[in-house]
Amino acid sequence: MAKKRTVKKAKGKVARKGAPARGATQATAAQAAPAVSNQPASSAHRWTFLTNHAHVLILLDSDEAPILREVAVHVGITERAVQRIIQDLEEGGFIERERVGRRNRYRVLKDQHLRHTIESHRTIGDLLNLIASVP
Repeated sequence: MAKKRTVKKAKGKVARKGAPARGATQATAAQAAPAVSNQPASSAHRWTFLTNHAHVLILLDSDEAPILREVAVHVGITERAVQRIIQDLEEGGFIERERVGRRNRYRVLKDQHLRHTIESHRTIGDLLNLIASVP
């Protein structure tokens, strides 16, 4: 009778041969993904420096009044997630909502200061100007 081969894990637990031990990684995202991706944000699975809240805020500040479905597609999140973010931004005093017919129009309050202590000396307008400026 053949004995089943096992590999011991660091804490004395047994794993199947060929299975990675807990905490072991096969390949990081940086190794597996190309340096530059033309894929939409939802399928790229990469982190960014700005949060989804910042992305939604930037799109709400655009010249056109965007439809939430379009915002969701551009950011790479669900429409419901965009609705929650807009609720957060409105409750935080960063945007105002105005009902125009059957649609909502959003006004970004650019004089509001950013929330974290590291960037609280800057305003929403400063962030939007940074992103909007073209080198």
